[in-house]
Amino acid sequence: MTGAGTIDLNCDLGEGYGPWRMGEDDALLDIVTSANIACGFHAGDPAIMRRTVKSAAERAISIGAHVSYPDLQGFGRRHVERSVEELSADVLYQLGALDALAIAAGSRVAYVKPHGALYNEMAVDPDLARTVVTAVLSYRDDLPLLCMPGSATEEVARSTGLPFYSEGFADRAYDAQGRLVARRLPGAVLTDPAEVSSRAVRMAAGGTVRTTDGAELSLHIDTLCVHGDTPGSVELARAVRRSLEEAGLQMRSFING
Repeated sequence: MTGAGTIDLNCDLGEGYGPWRMGEDDALLDIVTSANIACGFHAGDPAIMRRTVKSAAERAISIGAHVSYPDLQGFGRRHVERSVEELSADVLYQLGALDALAIAAGSRVAYVKPHGALYNEMAVDPDLARTVVTAVLSYRDDLPLLCMPGSATEEVARSTGLPFYSEGFADRAYDAQGRLVARRLPGAVLTDPAEVSSRAVRMAAGGTVRTTDGAELSLHIDTLCVHGDTPGSVELARAVRRSLEEAGLQMRSFING
């Protein structure tokens, strides 16, 4: 975790269009402590990015670049074949664009979190992880990366000296290997506030999560994620934060922990 008795709560934001979704994002920014903001490759556009960054900056929320494969139609959840040079340029383009908007809003990008297929594939593919890590290092060598605990991403970041923080998912099911269950499978996305809140407290305070086969998986995490596109996301995030605070945990961004 971020420190004794503290935990970060992050959320994927800037992924929608229209006033309804932007209102949802503002509500979530009043709850979470870190915001993973889409950079236009899986969702969003420059105007949405700017508005979301401004809202986060006004609340002193840590801003993360939520970089993705170029896959707007598939919401970044499909593999896209990219060369090392292409993927490196993709990451730098997204990171630099969001950072420019953050600077204009009086803030900075504070960390990087890959999205969707890129995140999951990096977790098991050291070469892919190295491409993304190297791109981030070429931009700023002190810019932390969010990753799954025990993943190839974590191992590559550690070996290159790039700071990293381990992430747990309160609203997603885990398999026996400690990976996220594919969204296409039943029960992969959890939407019940009581269930998700209970899992969040166990992960943050106890360092364990129950897998789909009933086993207890040990996880060392620095931050918990709730997804902005999960049905009832605002109610879910509010319930998670309330439960974490009732468990005696102080909410604090891992950047400031």
